[in-house]
Parts: sequence; C-alpha cells; structure tokens
Amino acid sequence: DFVLKLFFAFGIAFEIPIATLLLIWSGATTTEKLKEKRAFVIVGCFIVGMLLTPPDVVSQVLLAIPMWLLFEAGIIFGNLLVPKDPESKSETEV
Repeated sequence: DFVLKLFFAFGIAFEIPIATLLLIWSGATTTEKLKEKRAFVIVGCFIVGMLLTPPDVVSQVLLAIPMWLLFEAGIIFGNLLVPKDPESKSETEV
C-alpha cells in the first residue's frame, strides 16, 4: 500500500509539466499568470506532498521539491511554446 501510494504520488508529480504546457497551449493561462501565482504553487506542492507521503518531513520534501521544479520546467517550456510578439501571430492568421 505504501509503495503504491508513493508510485501514484510521483506519477502525478511528473505530469505537472505536461499539464502546464497544455494549459498554456490551449490559452487557458499564460506564463506571466503562472509566474504571478508561483508562491501559491510552492505551498500547494508542499500540501500535496504532506497528504500523499508518510508523516515525515523528508518524504514531503522529496515529493514537493521535484513537483516545484517540474512546474518551473513547464513554465520554461511554455515560454518556448508561445510566440514572442503578437505581430507574428496576426500575420500568420491572415
């Protein structure tokens, strides 16, 4: 039960960049909005780590830090995904 719970927790954690990229690509959010909410995401990572791991601090940190870093990786790749200037987007649509 313990091992399955940890596999599930880390499996969800490694889906964060994909979910972030999908949200940016679909237009549901922007990288700027995600950067503004960074503090809430860090707290949320630690709360999820607290709920999905055993009651020791080391396990919580070992899940929360990768979740946070993967969120940051999603923002970095999201910056590469969106065009830099709105002029190029309007020219390709016309």
